[in-house]
Amino acid sequence: MSLQRFFQEWAAPAGIGLAVAALLLLAFPQLRGGAPKPAADEWQGPVSYARAVSLAGPAVVNIYTRKAVPQRQHPLFNDPLFRRLFDSMNLPQRERMQSNLGSGVIVSDDGYILTNHHVVDQADAIVVLLADGREAQAQLVGSDIDFDLAVLKVELSNLTSIEVGDPEKTQVGDVVLAIGNPFGVGQTVTQGIISATGRYLENNGTGGYLQNFLQTDAAVNPGNSGGALVDAHGRLLGINTSILNQSGYSGGISFAIPANIAFKVMQDIIEYGRVVPGWLGIEASAITPQLARAFHLQSTNGVIITAIYNQGPAHQAGLKPGDVITHIDGQPINDGKRGIATMATLRPGDTVSITFVRKGVADTVQATVSERPKAQRRSEP
Repeated sequence: MSLQRFFQEWAAPAGIGLAVAALLLLAFPQLRGGAPKPAADEWQGPVSYARAVSLAGPAVVNIYTRKAVPQRQHPLFNDPLFRRLFDSMNLPQRERMQSNLGSGVIVSDDGYILTNHHVVDQADAIVVLLADGREAQAQLVGSDIDFDLAVLKVELSNLTSIEVGDPEKTQVGDVVLAIGNPFGVGQTVTQGIISATGRYLENNGTGGYLQNFLQTDAAVNPGNSGGALVDAHGRLLGINTSILNQSGYSGGISFAIPANIAFKVMQDIIEYGRVVPGWLGIEASAITPQLARAFHLQSTNGVIITAIYNQGPAHQAGLKPGDVITHIDGQPINDGKRGIATMATLRPGDTVSITFVRKGVADTVQATVSERPKAQRRSEP
């Protein structure tokens, strides 16, 4: 074969093919093979959260409280040998002023502020300092020790209230910011993630029921109590309330009361002066493996009705002792803790759908929540 014929039959077509392939690779880089790289906006987080802070920060206030604490004058009063003697002598007392600090969140343009009960408990005076430098005396509208929430009111104009998010849609791994007044140094922002949702823990109040918390690793220290836990867009997710550290300083695990629960408590306090828990008229228990076997249940999900009150909401809806509640308003009750905590947040007048299992058959009924009466008879299995 002559050299000229070789170029005509083989070299020229091959060159054209290579040129076309090169053009295709330039036009469609995904054809080069290998794992496709994500677009920049799919994996890069924001460079700054300054916009979220600028939206939420003006709604977070510093809270300073003062209360008078009786103080014995004699220096030996605390000595066990002399204490009984001094008590019988009825020595005069003097008072000292004890200060406390915390944080709060402006939740309405007309001056309502959410904070923790323990921040303002027994305070004689409550002062709030706004992010814009204004200071005002706050009125205590009411508080609840079981939910560790308090509602304050200030008479100021041009207030910036916080935008509220949806804590029920919060997922583990979401970026959050804690805004508050740690150690009294002034408004401070710390950043972390939601490390757990639906932490059903016993509260520190007197009710003895479980409460739902958001868990975060954002640094929360003394003075942050009552401050805001916000999402990356500056929307309120919860009220910071406690940390899991005996030393009193942030150890990477802190808890916030979800905003939807906090607002329910606030509405009760404003309307009734106290929290009015809803009542279904049942007593329920978590399902242990022993109970599951005794009632021939397939799993331990849900709560089992152990007693029901005559003519209560659940009784009127047709529920009976031994029924297993699996869903309330469509939300699964995966364990006893969640079920008990969910029922604790119901409010009188709410109509809820209750899905239950009776003798292996699932059914759903509607019940209108009421306030617990002073005395009721109950039915048991």
